[in-house]
Amino acid sequence: MRTLVFDGRTGAAGDMICAALIAAGADPDVLAPVSDALPVRYEIGETEKNGIRATTVDVLVDDGDGAVEADADHGHDHDHGHEHDHSHGHEHDHSHGPEHEHTHESDASGAAEPAEGAGVHRSYSEVVDLVESMGLPDAVESTALDAFELLGRAEASVHGTDLDDTHFHEVGADDAIADVVGAALLLADLDPERVVTTPVSAGGGTVEMSHGTYPVPAPATTEITTRAGFRIVGGPIDRELLTPTGAAILGAIADGVDAVPNLAVERAGYGAGDADFEAHPNVLRALVGDGGHDAHADRAHADAPDGSLAHDDIAVLETNLDDAAPEVLGGLQETLSRAGARDVTIVPTTMKKSRPGHLVKVICKPADAEAVAERLARETGTLGVRQSGASHRWIAEREFETATLRVDGADHEVAVKVASTTDEEVYDVSGEYDDAAAVAEATGLPIREVLRRAEADVRERLAEE
Repeated sequence: MRTLVFDGRTGAAGDMICAALIAAGADPDVLAPVSDALPVRYEIGETEKNGIRATTVDVLVDDGDGAVEADADHGHDHDHGHEHDHSHGHEHDHSHGPEHEHTHESDASGAAEPAEGAGVHRSYSEVVDLVESMGLPDAVESTALDAFELLGRAEASVHGTDLDDTHFHEVGADDAIADVVGAALLLADLDPERVVTTPVSAGGGTVEMSHGTYPVPAPATTEITTRAGFRIVGGPIDRELLTPTGAAILGAIADGVDAVPNLAVERAGYGAGDADFEAHPNVLRALVGDGGHDAHADRAHADAPDGSLAHDDIAVLETNLDDAAPEVLGGLQETLSRAGARDVTIVPTTMKKSRPGHLVKVICKPADAEAVAERLARETGTLGVRQSGASHRWIAEREFETATLRVDGADHEVAVKVASTTDEEVYDVSGEYDDAAAVAEATGLPIREVLRRAEADVRERLAEE
């Protein structure tokens, strides 16, 4: 499995993630859709941090007189949507954005001035509309929107507002959007099968905001990490090391692991932040290679006998419904999946006073449980969602093969799921119903015949390997 690993021991910001992806092999030319949609351009460079050569990314915003450096998530000097006075109590001077060793384009006065949070500040819904208008590939758009939903829900929670009414400040500006969408584009170009991150350092100390002095991590960052699938740790210094934008990007793309997993490294890259720390290189490391089970999974595999299934940590959520419309129940699979559900089951049951009702059971990752429970409540109107005692499940290793069926001189493709044990012994081959139904519609064959042929094709190929 081709895996991308972020090593977050010195924190993460949007520009650092973009720089690390480029250093790990992503093509910066894929960033063109952002420059086409917004008055920004990316400047890629290099710097050195504590003896480590690292890549830098600046977003330059055209203010009408020339390109100036935008720094909303490049120095941890942004306001997290709370209109900080930008001091953060740590003498922030672009603390995490790249201290690049290249020359910026001058503005009309001949000097490159910081343009932190340059461009209009937008509401959550305005950001969604803008991203959807860029004409991005579906996977890229989905990743970017996932990150902005994490940011939006965090802001809504902190301020006690509805998601659609939430206004971004710095993270709704052109340069912050360029960081989020840019990271999504670069990730799609790198195309790993799995993305993970080690625990990310949040830093320490305090931040000064218009509402008062708050400890690091700032409120928005804290809210994002409650919804993300990775862990944070304090330190190693008293500076803000993890920004809301950095946390949201990682939350949208990465699973958390305890340590760098067992990996045959093919490429290593470093994305630089601005500040120079005495004992800690201010870089985000990205590793790409074959492997990718996290340390816990590796131990589970090592301890399991040959032929067993894999260990997977889960949360199981349940609620009883006695007044849900069929249309609502029918849409739960899709709506809950978008919130992080891995499986949704609806069971007819009898409730109090012998009323017919339904039991909804949802399987999700523990880190997604809160978001899934909230979505379940909003969709159904239930007054409570309980988490059952299940803490893990045993699952098959799953891969997809493509079967090609030739019918009346034309080729048709059907995805086929292959289930195996931890020692790669295949025990089930199942064609995907939707693909089979489409082929049946096009050819006139029964669906079950399409499934039979597709599964037979894959079984024959697997037998030959």
